[in-house]
Amino acid sequence: LPNILILYAFISWMEDSGYMARAAFIMDSIMHRMGLHGKSFIPMIMGFGCNIPAIMATRTIEDRKSRLITMLILPLMSCSARLPVYIIIIGAFFPNHSALILLGLYLTGILFSVLMAKIFSRFVVKGESSPFVMELPPYRMPSMKSVSRHTWEKGKQYLKKMGTTILMASIAIWALSYFPHHEDATEEQQMELSYIGQIGKFIEPVIEPCGLQWKEGVALVTGIGAKEIVASTMSVLYHGDIAASGMSALTAFCFMIFVLLYMPCFATCIGIKNESGKWSWAGLTALYTTLLAWLASMLIYQIGSLF
Repeated sequence: LPNILILYAFISWMEDSGYMARAAFIMDSIMHRMGLHGKSFIPMIMGFGCNIPAIMATRTIEDRKSRLITMLILPLMSCSARLPVYIIIIGAFFPNHSALILLGLYLTGILFSVLMAKIFSRFVVKGESSPFVMELPPYRMPSMKSVSRHTWEKGKQYLKKMGTTILMASIAIWALSYFPHHEDATEEQQMELSYIGQIGKFIEPVIEPCGLQWKEGVALVTGIGAKEIVASTMSVLYHGDIAASGMSALTAFCFMIFVLLYMPCFATCIGIKNESGKWSWAGLTALYTTLLAWLASMLIYQIGSLF
């Protein structure tokens, strides 16, 4: 919540100053080449903070086609919840090239969002895009009262979702990792013998072509609740020492690519359903992002294994 409030405070400041309207106007020509709207730029920037408020911000886009496409590609923006996963893995396997690897992950998400936006615009979401029309407000100094009010209202919306959807998903993941409970088992053994460990072993043949094992599978399953949980799950399974996990640098990079691209958290899926009005769009988002993550990770691992 503090991260979200800080994000909203700066965005509210830029909106009230008149800057965001001009940014949307400047980016309109680039966005239209992707099949989007100039106003899509603002939710996409917000997506680097959190996909949930970014999904809600698509309400400002009047054009239905652009609004839907924006919602579909927003999960490819690497939200701040994924950052802890990148940090622990990059610190363990790429300490000498940390900045380059991290920048590469963010750029990969942006490139895939551009690609998928063009595909969705041409083949999936039908209709003509409306022209960009926006009245540019004058530049002015925002008032702290206005910024605080906007920040609190948007933060309250996020807190409402976090206190319901994310909480329920976290409880479900805890239950799957706790039952069936074994009193004498270590934390790692409990995770392996639990229902969620069985799920990880069940999907292991699917993710094996990507160089991943059941432990990474468990972490990916827990990430459906909230992406931050991936980092804590990896820490539990590898006793806090990811470097001693036996993963190669190539496998570690493929895992980060998978985390970057695969299905968004459950709360984001709920947000897409609420804003689009249909579960089918949320289902499509979960399906295509997971397939994209598997394909990208598999190709990187299989090609990288040749060298």
